[in-house]
Amino acid sequence: MSLFSAVGREYKYLTAMMRLLRKTKPVNAESPDLICDYMERWVDKFSSNLAFVEDDKSFTFAQMDIYANRVAGWAMAKNCKPGDTVAIFVQNRMEYVALWFGLTKAGVVPALINYQLVGPALAHCINISGSNFLIMDSELVDAFHSAKPDITTEIEVLSAFGDAPDFESFDLAISEIVPNRPPRSLREGILAGDECMKMYTSGTTGMPKAAKVTHVRAQNYMLAFGAAAKSGPKDRMMMVLPLYHATGGLCGVGAAISNGGAVIVRRKFSASKFWDDCIEYGATLFMYVGELCRFLLSSPPHENERNHKIKWIIGNGLRPEVWPGFVSRFNIPHVVEFYGATEGNVSLMNVDGQVGAVGRVPDYLAHRFNIDIIRYDVETNSNIRGTDGFCQRADHDEVGELIGEIRPDEARFRFDGYEDKEATGKKILRNVFKKDDAWFRTGDLMKRDALGYYYFMDRVGDTFRWKAENVATGEVAAALSNFKGITQANVYGVKVPGYDGRAGMASLVLETAADLTKLKKHIDASLPHYARPVFLRISSESETTSTFKFKKTNLVKAGFDPANIHEPLYYSDPDTGEYEPLNEQVYAAIADGSKRL
Repeated sequence: MSLFSAVGREYKYLTAMMRLLRKTKPVNAESPDLICDYMERWVDKFSSNLAFVEDDKSFTFAQMDIYANRVAGWAMAKNCKPGDTVAIFVQNRMEYVALWFGLTKAGVVPALINYQLVGPALAHCINISGSNFLIMDSELVDAFHSAKPDITTEIEVLSAFGDAPDFESFDLAISEIVPNRPPRSLREGILAGDECMKMYTSGTTGMPKAAKVTHVRAQNYMLAFGAAAKSGPKDRMMMVLPLYHATGGLCGVGAAISNGGAVIVRRKFSASKFWDDCIEYGATLFMYVGELCRFLLSSPPHENERNHKIKWIIGNGLRPEVWPGFVSRFNIPHVVEFYGATEGNVSLMNVDGQVGAVGRVPDYLAHRFNIDIIRYDVETNSNIRGTDGFCQRADHDEVGELIGEIRPDEARFRFDGYEDKEATGKKILRNVFKKDDAWFRTGDLMKRDALGYYYFMDRVGDTFRWKAENVATGEVAAALSNFKGITQANVYGVKVPGYDGRAGMASLVLETAADLTKLKKHIDASLPHYARPVFLRISSESETTSTFKFKKTNLVKAGFDPANIHEPLYYSDPDTGEYEPLNEQVYAAIADGSKRL
């Protein structure tokens, strides 16, 4: 690389980092300034600006604040005290952010529950939320009823955005509240370093866990990406990601509204309507996950795919094999790829457009960051230690596990973890480089090049990613094992050509021949769509260790290729909605992309 190019790269990187620093520097964990205080200032500054758009409905900043004030008044009328939790089980709607905004005005902690959950997983999230109230989307009443037999906590459920039989109307309740802004004194004693909201993550094993998100973390999420993308009052963010996730609900929302822009809220992603929607609603920003970009790139040409006004796309998972083709075909000037974990203390941002990188930490700034990569043995799923007992740093371009040093005195690098202390403890690695140090385990395999660019490679252990969601094999296996006739369920992820992450596959040992139609219905009722096994393998027995843990190495290696497997194979066919036999012809069609999953 020429000296001119090197200087240009560093200038672009450093100017972007300075924008981020100026925007996030005021954030302080010891400050009484909470996320709702920041948002109230945005309301006052941009009151008449459009804040949220959904179909033919819209909220100005002032209208968002009025709705939020009604929610805060409702919480106070229900005798909710600062520090109490209220669960939100609501689909993407323009009111979604105003809901949790209003609760934080009253000092209440919103628990944002994945609206795709059903059955035991949904019940588990409700049970561990610590909530006395659940605000439920009226369109999700069937999902709630599927979870009801497993709900063990006393909770009052209110139906929002429409009535549902046997449930109190949240809409009616807040309509009777005078929408005065709650006094700041109501939040007296709460600091920015305290818990702001609960967001659920699969973690590395088991059922979803409630990750604690502090005000300071939420503030940084909402401020940083607007700075990175140079957003302003005229910008509009196309939001097709779920608002219960930090990526969409904090990073993407904040990128727009922190600078007076608007969020275009869509209920779900549609590749065929995406570009028309971008043009109709005037999108200038787009919050993505890699799978959405892959879907768009594999879609037939669209007459409006280059006629939009999108200047910046922000997200994670844009793989290097997709990136160049995507920005070229769809005329995308700028990409901000980032990396982070909702419950963790590690974050990276690619602010200078290096293809495939999730971020950069050059050597001359390494002391300002808390991250490192250590060697990892994927066969034994363990961190490699030397003869001195300490972990070993990975070399440049060597794949290892990304970790983040826990520095309790520094808000950016503090690890707040989960509500579950035992689960939190499992994410901490100790005695890494010196005695008694502590580091957060991301569970992600990465490599770093000589210029300091970081590249995501894979997940470690049993957890895998599919459809941009983490899938815990234990949760899937538990759901399968509840089906009569299945004696063992060994769940793992397999690579599928043309798809990010790994598709779920289950090796099943059956007591008697299974009715696959009934099994499919059971799976659909028990698991969210991204966690449902794409492939089934009917096995005579499962290989286990001496401690009766399933061995998965050979299963993963065989994948879903009939040439490697002499046992019955099935795949979830989206065309029929059933598990259909998987033969060599179907395998070839999946592999070449003519058969989509």
